[in-house]
Amino acid sequence: MGQNSVRGEGASGGAGTRDGSPEEDSGGRGGSEGAGSRTDGAGSRTDKSGSRTDGSGSRTDGSGSRTEEKPGKGGRGKPPRRRKRRVLRWSATILSVLILGTAGAGYLYYQHLNNNLETDDLNLGDHRAPEPTPNSAGQTPLNILLIGSDARDSKENQKLGGAKDTFGGPPLADVQMLLHLSADRSNMSVISMPRDTLLTIPKCTDPDDGKVYEETGPRSMTNESLGRGGPGCTVATWEKLTNIHIDHFMTVDFSGVVSMADAIGGVPVCVDKNIHSRTSQGKGSGLKLEKGTTNIKGEQALQWLRTRYGFEGGTDIARAKAQHMYMNSLVRTLRENTGLTSPNRLRKLAENATSALKVDPGLGSVMKLYGLGNELKKVSPERTTMTTMPFEYSGSRVVPKPGDAEQLFRLVRDDIALDGKDKRKPPKEKLSDDPAAPDGEIALQVQNGTRTATEPAVSGRASAVAQLLAGKGFVKAAPDTATSLTEGKTVIRYPSVDLEGDAQRVAKSLGLPLSSVKKSTDVSGITLVVGADWRDGAKPEKAEKQDDSTPDSADALNGSDKRACMKVDPNFTW
Repeated sequence: MGQNSVRGEGASGGAGTRDGSPEEDSGGRGGSEGAGSRTDGAGSRTDKSGSRTDGSGSRTDGSGSRTEEKPGKGGRGKPPRRRKRRVLRWSATILSVLILGTAGAGYLYYQHLNNNLETDDLNLGDHRAPEPTPNSAGQTPLNILLIGSDARDSKENQKLGGAKDTFGGPPLADVQMLLHLSADRSNMSVISMPRDTLLTIPKCTDPDDGKVYEETGPRSMTNESLGRGGPGCTVATWEKLTNIHIDHFMTVDFSGVVSMADAIGGVPVCVDKNIHSRTSQGKGSGLKLEKGTTNIKGEQALQWLRTRYGFEGGTDIARAKAQHMYMNSLVRTLRENTGLTSPNRLRKLAENATSALKVDPGLGSVMKLYGLGNELKKVSPERTTMTTMPFEYSGSRVVPKPGDAEQLFRLVRDDIALDGKDKRKPPKEKLSDDPAAPDGEIALQVQNGTRTATEPAVSGRASAVAQLLAGKGFVKAAPDTATSLTEGKTVIRYPSVDLEGDAQRVAKSLGLPLSSVKKSTDVSGITLVVGADWRDGAKPEKAEKQDDSTPDSADALNGSDKRACMKVDPNFTW
């Protein structure tokens, strides 16, 4: 399974990317406070009937009128007043029962939505990419991996996905998009990885049965990672390749794409010619559209997201471009469509979203998804950039393009906007107030981070640098030979402020800038990670002025581009 050529459409076509917009999950909240007595700051008290007694002994009923509680001598006006109070009290009681009933139903529905959500472990690998350093305001970026599964584990998914011979087989991660939300929530970047990308899948352990999947060779297809214990192995694969710390994942299958597209009410897409994705041998998604813009939903949306035969050169790359157009249009639709404010539409959206998604425990409730949606809504389409991982062909498959792929990953790691609109200031270097210990007393660990997306780690590099440090007087420097990381630039991490001065002392001795010293909870002591900028020699290469532009090979598409239209292969027009 999974060995379909990037140039031809096989059985395991990509699942949809509807889960790319957590804003859809903003419906479905319910519940209210139960009734009961309440005393406000003025000494007023609201009893269960809805009446309020203030500190003077006066009573204010639910309608806002006030009657004095002074004893009277009776009279003709008294009985009607008593009847009026009884009517008001009875009305308030009925209202309280209705409120309590609604609150109970809301709570039960909220729990029902939570129970719809399926969760799985976030990362099944042995190592994690380091967490990003907070910006000056204490904010950190958010990275979410969106996974489209081609699982044919149900009759519905089988009907939508075809390929009967693969029923019940391991699922493939045929859509993989990393969504990066900037620390200041001003911009968002998305990187798609073609499903036929050849790379090393790390060792993963299935959390359900404990089965261990050993690390693969360097020519395994990335979409096979999902079948090695679950989405947590796909997360581990991305972290190994990119060294980007991933906070969450969202997975959706064929039937989930259809139900979500129906709930949204359709998304407009464009083709420059009539298209019918079907070959004489019966291959293709079956998508049939007229030239121009069409509002697609349901199964037609799934066909769009899975189409290769008919788009441009019939490759996974063209399909990724079509998926980007769909996602951009989806986000614009969600932001602009006032019809989604209808309670019934929101309820359907919440129901379908929670039933369609598999998420990590960090997103395992409606409230958490709602909070994520609110974060994502802060970014306008104008500041959203869709890209494809720069690649080059290796036979009929693809591999990360040397230089360009790492450049794109670095921009995301460093939280640099892919639209080029960031106004970045060079970080100010500040000496620590904590004095450094003598060199011979500073204990530190040295790790090998010389591996890149296209080059293996330099063998023995951690030991070589540890020996170099010992020669400089850091006799407690020890290599960590069991760890191999991906680090573009050499970095020194420390866990607490009392070690900052020691870490800066190590940096100074190696001629590294203080900006390379970073506080991190991912290490237990001072840790020097030898990066790809120090693959050999006695000191890291002198840093040149970095190019922070997005590589042309990433094929960037701005989220506000409403003119984007897929080019149709003339062989698939009608």
